[in-house]
Amino acid sequence: MRVPLVVGVDAGATSTRCLVSTVDGTVLGRGRAAGANQNSSGGRPAEALETALRMALAGLDPAAVAAGVIGAAGAASAGRAEARAAAEEAWHAAGLTGDPRSVTDLEVAFAAGTGRQEGLLLLSGTGAAAMAFRDGAPFRRCDGYGWLLGDEGSAVWLGREALRAVLRALDGRGPATLLTGPVTTALEAEAHVDPQEHAQALVRVAYRRPPAALGLLAPLVGTASDAGDDVARGIVEAAAEHLLHALDVVSRGGPPEGSPVVLAGSVLLAGGPVAELVRAGVRQRCKVTPAEARDGAAGAAALAIAACTGEPVGDAVHARLTNAG
Repeated sequence: MRVPLVVGVDAGATSTRCLVSTVDGTVLGRGRAAGANQNSSGGRPAEALETALRMALAGLDPAAVAAGVIGAAGAASAGRAEARAAAEEAWHAAGLTGDPRSVTDLEVAFAAGTGRQEGLLLLSGTGAAAMAFRDGAPFRRCDGYGWLLGDEGSAVWLGREALRAVLRALDGRGPATLLTGPVTTALEAEAHVDPQEHAQALVRVAYRRPPAALGLLAPLVGTASDAGDDVARGIVEAAAEHLLHALDVVSRGGPPEGSPVVLAGSVLLAGGPVAELVRAGVRQRCKVTPAEARDGAAGAAALAIAACTGEPVGDAVHARLTNAG
């Protein structure tokens, strides 16, 4: 008898991760590719999805796959049709039958952090958003509007604010900052003695890169803040304030006190001053120690297993999925 398999995919703006498992949570394959966010990654999302799927399915029978969930950044209602089309194109190109379920990256992140059906999620990676869940479904959302219109407190937001601070320092609108040298080096821009030429060199390279690339500057903000730079510290504090405010908004009328709060995304999971301020804020506001969503693909697989079995995954299955990596 063929053992049914499920596929879970977490398609972020920076990277795409895929996981194949049995319905009891035993992980059989993993794949990884470039980002697949239609708004900020550049390239064709379907190509990155197909690459990750094929890698994870290597040596496995695609016909054994009974269900799949693909969580994608930018897949909320404004981009749902495009995300679903990319998911289905990649799914079929990888030799899979049927159609995967398309959800947001927020849903797979919450499922990665907890097996509970109610709680809060705060994500800050390439993008940023908060979401409340009730009965396993999204109940209220805040931000996640993309690099141009929102994502306040995200890695891209931090990188953009760092670059703006450097430009202000160079043209005299703002104070000098320790960020100038590291930002110039990270962007591979040419440093000039003349501040105006230096600023133009930074602008030139910044506009030639996809928006998600600004997220690579985010760690520089934390480093400069820890070194005592007031400009960087101000950016750090503003980021934490934005993120905690979003969490406050979605918690109104949401899950009962004591429900899990899941943190997700590189800014909140890799450590640093923003993460420290946010964790302290969560403990103060919600009276819980936050859980962590380390593997969005595992969360997507948990949702796929639930689709197969008709009920949420149990603690043992959730632990196998999320601890396998």
